Amino acid sequence: MEKIELKVGGMSCEHCVMAVTNAVTGVAGTADVKVDLKNESASFSYDPAKTSLETIKAAIIEEGFTVT
Repeated sequence: MEKIELKVGGMSCEHCVMAVTNAVTGVAGTADVKVDLKNESASFSYDPAKTSLETIKAAIIEEGFTVT
């Protein structure tokens, strides 16, 4: 498992936090998802054998947020 933290733009409320959390947890191979509204970040672990970072970023972007 690899740990990573991404900057997520466009979050303004707890609903946004839940949307990002659900987007990341919805990707197979992710774990320990923590989304921080104040710091506009998402940290999680993922298994590169099961998914890619690009797939996870795409899931977040599909929910309407930006990822850097």
